[in-house]
This record gives sequence, C-alpha cells and structure tokens, in this order.
Amino acid sequence: MELSQKPKNVTVITGFPGFGLVGTVATGFLIDHLKCERIGNHWFEELPATVALHDGKVVDPVGIYYSKKYNLVIVHSIANVAGVEWRAAEVIQNVCKELNAKELIAIESVGSQRMEMQRAFFYTTNDKNAKALTKIGVEAMKEGIIVGITSSLLLKTKVPLTCLFSETHTSLPDSKSAAKMVEVLDKYLGLDVDYRPLLKQAEEFEGKIKEILSKQSKAQEDTETKKNL
Repeated sequence: MELSQKPKNVTVITGFPGFGLVGTVATGFLIDHLKCERIGNHWFEELPATVALHDGKVVDPVGIYYSKKYNLVIVHSIANVAGVEWRAAEVIQNVCKELNAKELIAIESVGSQRMEMQRAFFYTTNDKNAKALTKIGVEAMKEGIIVGITSSLLLKTKVPLTCLFSETHTSLPDSKSAAKMVEVLDKYLGLDVDYRPLLKQAEEFEGKIKEILSKQSKAQEDTETKKNL
C-alpha cells in the first residue's frame, strides 16, 4: 500500500461494514462533508473484486482519505472483511505507524431493542480520552462481546485506541445510528460538522452500500460453490 501523502501526528478513524453498516455510512459522510482527499487505497485478494461509484467517482474496497484542516485520516471500507480481520488490522496498524498516529478511533455498532434515539458508548485504552468522552456524555462500555475488525484492533494495535459504539436495532443501513457517531465525533474532535443532513443524505448512500454488499455476498457464494465442484 502506497500513500500519496504522509502527514504526521494524525488521528485515524476507521469505518468497516458491521451491524447496521454504521462505520461505513458515518465515515462516508465525513469524507464528503470534510472534503477529504484520497491518499491511498487497499484491497484483499481473498475477497471478491468490488468497487462502487459515488458522484461519478470510484469508491475503493478500502479507501484512505485525509483532511488537512483537521489532520485527520479516515479509513473507509465497503468491503466486508469477515475472514480477513487479522490482515485488515495489520493494514490499519501500518497506516498508523507510517503516519505516526496519535490516536486510532474505531467506529462500531451494538445491537439494541430500543427504537428511540440511540445511545453511544466507548471503550478506550487512554485515561485522558476516557475523561473527554465522559465529559461530552458518552457512556463507558462495561460489559459486552466485541467481534470482527474492532476486536482484532483491540488485540493488536499499539496506538492509543478508542472504540465508539452506537446502538442500532437493524441489520440494514442505520442512518440514525451513523448520525449519532458523527455527532459524537464532532463533539470529541471539534470537527464543526452538522450531523443532521446525514439523516437525509445517507438514504441514497445506504441504498448503494446495501446493493454492493448484496452483490459481493453473492459473488463470494458463487466462488465458494465453484471451489467445491
């Protein structure tokens, strides 16, 4: 993986498909809203080749974007990395190491039966960050099971890591949950971002992401079927 720019002392935010696609939708919105520049990309050869088109531009399986204004790097994925979580964690680690990241923020979701506005939770390896998140009203996660890319990051990363979780009650794209994550990041990082347009804008993006993941899943199933013939 080659990066066209190598800013230092950045904050890295990751958003991978998960329950409700919260990480993917939230980071996609931030990239558009903050007018981030793509500085790199990645793909996993074990997964079906998949890209998307958004506003006439290619959306990489894993795209790496940079906001100079906030010295913020966003890793945005439309690729479901189930089965290659350890490899994905290594990619994130390499980005953090190369850019001398001061903090890694992983966006995730947590299932909930509540239908009203979602709550947000955090787990962090840094006491200072814990105090800052508590101050803006984010609850510490005391109990739970974490799976997927976030769990591999928790086990492998050496950079101060903050995991942000938003409640979602659907396996479909959840714009309300994604908006909650953008709201938390806005307060935590001082991004001056209005999360409310996400509730409307995400509808189109969600539809595209849902279609992409459906086709990707079918392609993966077809590949497995051919291997077994």
